[in-house]
Amino acid sequence: MSTIAQRTRLLAQRRIFTAPQRLYATTDSVPKPPPPAQQPPVETFSSPSKPRLYYARPPSKSDLPEIKKRWPLVLAFAALGVAGWAAFLLFVTNQEKLASSVVKQILQTVREHDGLKDVLGDAIRPEPTWYLNGDPWISGSVNLPAGHVDLSFRVKGHRGSGTLYFTSIRKAKGEPFTPLRFRVISDDGRVINVLTPSSDLAA
Repeated sequence: MSTIAQRTRLLAQRRIFTAPQRLYATTDSVPKPPPPAQQPPVETFSSPSKPRLYYARPPSKSDLPEIKKRWPLVLAFAALGVAGWAAFLLFVTNQEKLASSVVKQILQTVREHDGLKDVLGDAIRPEPTWYLNGDPWISGSVNLPAGHVDLSFRVKGHRGSGTLYFTSIRKAKGEPFTPLRFRVISDDGRVINVLTPSSDLAA
């Protein structure tokens, strides 16, 4: 009995220390493909890689559409508007001078002056201009509240034309105007002095 027990114990120890055997096949049933005849190219880098930008680069000026400049057109319209406004102011100012009582008295005196009739002829009147639609251009100023009148304009008759000059001042408020210059210089150079001691214009 002791011998059988010893054999059983030895068999049990062998089963414990013996390595387990593989129960599956290790050989492949499908053959492996042959290795490639040419190896793939190897890419090498000369420097470390740089981080990429996280935003899109804006396009260059050559890629942008060309925008037409508008400031020359705006400047031309502004200059045209200013010129039109200035011409309108000059026209209105000239009409005010033409309708003033001073110019009316000057023209009445000129029409009745005998010396001017001999040089310029009859029907003496202001010489019209084409850019004022037939009205005369009167240079100078008429400032009755300040006591100063200084005018010049062209006049003509049936014989000739000339330029009329008239200057009158008021020395103090409430006093009458005193004419200082009232003459007509004809186109042929003759000077006709219309001013007389009894002249009382622009009063």
